[in-house]
Amino acid sequence: MPMRRLCVHTITTKPLSLEECLVEFPKRGVSGITIWRQALEGRDLGSVARQTREAGLDVVSLCRGGFFPAATAAGRQAAIDDNLKAIEQAHAIGAPLIVLVCGAVPGQPLTESRQQIADGIAAVLPAAEKAGVKLAIEPLHPMYADDRSAVNTMRQAHEICDVLGSPKSVGIAVDVYHVWWDPELKEQIDLAGKTGRLHAFHICDWRTPTIDLLNDRGLMGEGCINIREISDWVDATGFTGHREVEIFSNRLWSGDQREFLDKIAASYAQLYA
Repeated sequence: MPMRRLCVHTITTKPLSLEECLVEFPKRGVSGITIWRQALEGRDLGSVARQTREAGLDVVSLCRGGFFPAATAAGRQAAIDDNLKAIEQAHAIGAPLIVLVCGAVPGQPLTESRQQIADGIAAVLPAAEKAGVKLAIEPLHPMYADDRSAVNTMRQAHEICDVLGSPKSVGIAVDVYHVWWDPELKEQIDLAGKTGRLHAFHICDWRTPTIDLLNDRGLMGEGCINIREISDWVDATGFTGHREVEIFSNRLWSGDQREFLDKIAASYAQLYA
């Protein structure tokens, strides 16, 4: 069944409410949902968990935690406090995993930001382990190294896991948009499989030209990423989790989201036929 592992992020269909996502996703054969934290604002988390179960959707993860680096101790503590809140949210809605967009500080050495990331994860790790929630470091494309993430390759993510002592609760989220260019990618995916660190897999495509570095991702098949090959590398490790469609696109958000979901389902089915 090609659709069995299809997950869609709520941010992918950003104009839809969470309730609309819970109705529309299953109609297209979507079996998993990754919920972004803004979709939880003002909501009873227990009700969200119940509604998601009733929709027949697996909560794959909560997005997002992270953003640990800061120029001041107060800023770093605020980030830790926010991540502790995210852990509580994940536990309440039944999300087994939080994706970490790790953060960076413009002008601060990347090595220092990476150390602050490791320190921040270490600070929240006991709470995550107690809640039974895993943490996945998501390497971001180097174009975001200034202010969104000092972790830009899987190798760097592995190094942070090593610094933390390789706890089973901390792993890596592989997003093809961010890592497809890396000549070490297959080797690093293999290592993630061997170490039990491959926690999540995200798919979309890289458009040429890209007109917005954040909000111009493509639907699978619209760009140049070797998605199926990378997906096969991931599966070869023994990974059987969801393939999560995560697309930021002003172009696609401006259209009919139900038609967009139809296209996602068709693209996914063709990709994994």
